[in-house]
Amino acid sequence: MDMLAALRQFPAFAAVPDEQLQWVIDHSEEQTFADNAVIRMPGDPADHMLLILEGKIRVDSAMGNAGDELIFEPTTVTGVLPFSRLKNAISRWCAIGNVRWLALHRSNLRAMVKECYELTEALVHQMTTRVRDFTRQTQQNEKLASLGRLSAGLAHELNNPVAAVIRSADALQHQMKATPERFKAVLAVHLSEAESETINEVMFRHLGQKPAPLSMLERSSREDELVDWLDDHNIPDAFELAEPLAEFSFEASDLDDLAGAINEESLPAVLGWIVSNLVTEKLVIEIAEASQRISGLVGAIKSYSHMDRGSGKEPVRLAEGIHSTLALLNHKLKSKHIEVEVKLPNDLPEINGWPGELNQVWTNLIDNAIDAMADGGRLEISSEKDREFVVTRVADNGPGIPPEIKDKIFDPFFTTKGVGQGTGLGLDIVQGIVRHHNGSIKVNSQPGCTEFCVCIPIS
Repeated sequence: MDMLAALRQFPAFAAVPDEQLQWVIDHSEEQTFADNAVIRMPGDPADHMLLILEGKIRVDSAMGNAGDELIFEPTTVTGVLPFSRLKNAISRWCAIGNVRWLALHRSNLRAMVKECYELTEALVHQMTTRVRDFTRQTQQNEKLASLGRLSAGLAHELNNPVAAVIRSADALQHQMKATPERFKAVLAVHLSEAESETINEVMFRHLGQKPAPLSMLERSSREDELVDWLDDHNIPDAFELAEPLAEFSFEASDLDDLAGAINEESLPAVLGWIVSNLVTEKLVIEIAEASQRISGLVGAIKSYSHMDRGSGKEPVRLAEGIHSTLALLNHKLKSKHIEVEVKLPNDLPEINGWPGELNQVWTNLIDNAIDAMADGGRLEISSEKDREFVVTRVADNGPGIPPEIKDKIFDPFFTTKGVGQGTGLGLDIVQGIVRHHNGSIKVNSQPGCTEFCVCIPIS
């Protein structure tokens, strides 16, 4: 097949006249590469428009990350295109099979634009398609990277309440096995109606109130006081009874009320019955709290991923997305002992936007802030209405952004993290999402304070 016939196989050139394709052939150089050859590395000059005739090219980041590959097939137009600002390669190119292509140097592009209208039109269309596809792919990759950063912490956050439910359920099962014996012991003492009323009044008074939090020293002191009272009244298993009694705020005076209302012989059975109910209540409370924590995390996941709603533009409560993001990043915040202050007014107006995209903004900004801060840092997040906009600020007390790189942080592929730790696409995509909402993002940074300010129109 001659070269003109080969170019006719390119879908992009379907409407390009033969003489314009011949112009490309006359001004291009044919190049070949052996199988597995490394054709280009990141940073190499990008000076040619390339028309792949034979073989395939694998394009990747050179970091060995799974899922970052792209394959260029034969009849692909790539490299520098008319009006492209591409100067240097951003990926590694490797040959799959023997590769043959036509390479047109960028010095010929100006003449091509003047002489080959249909060809230029086809190549510009090719470039806009490439930009659209690349943007879609990078956004998807960054979204997966964001979910990856959340997954480890989320697994830890879910594991804690799940373990609590299992532990408390096992303890409750053991507790319920002992209940019949304690019930039998209470029946054997033949309590009067007045005695029963006193026992119920004391027990439910403590069951019905939330115990005040105690320090370790206060708790130990109260348990010692209760153990002394129980020993003085010859109650067996004093240490086992004292712990739950102390946890539900029983004091020696409460036990005095019981002792004054019932026979001393009945005290062991009555206290055993009360403690049995206290322990059961405690275990039920633990299971309920852990279940609520699991439910809260599942709700945060649904809110963050927008999985139970559509994917179109809709009214968005920014506070909901920020709180969901903080819940999913909670493990990372706790691991660095970071203090978080959130100021999100209840009357903050909804904005019209894409909630999934905005959650990606908060994830990147908060995650970057966590990485920037030392152990024990402070993160401040606030939102306010400013005329027809909602302004959200994410500020950290990290070391700040060096002045020499401040103007580069929104550039694609720019990162200060080590190889394999960051793609350099996070802030570029954040900026793209904010612009998609017709908003703006700015950064102010100095040692000890870096603040990203996101301004988004309400409608």
